[in-house]
Amino acid sequence: MKITDLKVIPFRVPRREFSYGKFTDTTVIQTLTKVITDEGAEGYYFGGRIHGDLEGLTIDNIALLDSKIKPMILGFDPFDREKFWHWMWLLTYIIPENVISVVDMVLWDLQARAFGLPVYKLLGGCRDKVKAYASTYNNMGTIEEYTEFAAECKVKGYRHFKIHPYYFWDPIKKQPDPGRPSHIEQDIELCRAVRARVGDDMILSFDPFGTYRTYEEALRVGRELERLKFYWYEHPMFEYRISAYKKLCQELSIPILAPEIIEGSIYTRADWISRGASDMSRIDVLRGGITGVKKMASICEAFGVKCEIHMSGWANMQILGATSEDVCEYYERGLLTPGVDYDTPQPYLEEICDPLDSEGYVKVPQEPGMGYKIKWDYIEENKVTL
Repeated sequence: MKITDLKVIPFRVPRREFSYGKFTDTTVIQTLTKVITDEGAEGYYFGGRIHGDLEGLTIDNIALLDSKIKPMILGFDPFDREKFWHWMWLLTYIIPENVISVVDMVLWDLQARAFGLPVYKLLGGCRDKVKAYASTYNNMGTIEEYTEFAAECKVKGYRHFKIHPYYFWDPIKKQPDPGRPSHIEQDIELCRAVRARVGDDMILSFDPFGTYRTYEEALRVGRELERLKFYWYEHPMFEYRISAYKKLCQELSIPILAPEIIEGSIYTRADWISRGASDMSRIDVLRGGITGVKKMASICEAFGVKCEIHMSGWANMQILGATSEDVCEYYERGLLTPGVDYDTPQPYLEEICDPLDSEGYVKVPQEPGMGYKIKWDYIEENKVTL
């Protein structure tokens, strides 16, 4: 089998977006990356930018994929993903790692489809359901709105609730701000209120998305999270301050989950672990593809630390099915807020990848490949030219 084409299909999707406490109905561009072979086998991947698989590749991403990566892999065996992964990482000075990741994932989908298996079985199955946590939007509303939503999530079956607090938003004036000063007083008040509302039997985690600009701010909030028995403290500061993270890990008993978004895939994250700058590691499939995340899970297992997978999505679900709960414990379900219809499939798919059961678990999709059931008519009717 040989690769004969690699292409990207952009198409329109209506979207209800939440930002700064408001909903906006808009249209976004989604992309389907498609690899084609001389034997008729094909592979697919939706998205590739920003949050999970809901946002399509940019026009610049598509141009780089077409001009730099496509010529490298045409005519080669599509099952040689490891070879391609190393080739592509030599190009990271011009190719963003999200583009590298999309190529890796479309090739995993192709082989799993060719074998009639879900990707996680091709990787080596470990479990068919995963514990999920409710992951909120930031700036979701008043403290009372956060607490009521946490209680609602508990009723739905979630056993773990993660707070994204107030950033680039003034919770007193209820208006956007430039992110300084950090609103740590309100963030602490929010954490106290949510703990009081849901009780001690619900796991809580906290993610200010790197917006605490000083070590002192991060430490002060961390001390309160310890008192409130939060499970992890995620990405509190800029991820360029490794020494500050190392110091924070030494001072706090609550596990520091980092880095979250810094580039460098397994290489960056292995360095953080070896330097004691994180207690748990964080990665997702846009930072090295399925190949990179599976490598990172093995690195974490060897070091005896958790590898918590960042974001929701089809490929992340497949990775979780191929890893142990002892290493990759949770699935991040969301982002969520009252008014967001998370459980209705995107118009180009028949099903969502992560329906929640009453015990707080999501089941790994069982269809071949990523598990997509694609509505090809919708894609054809909504194609655009970028």
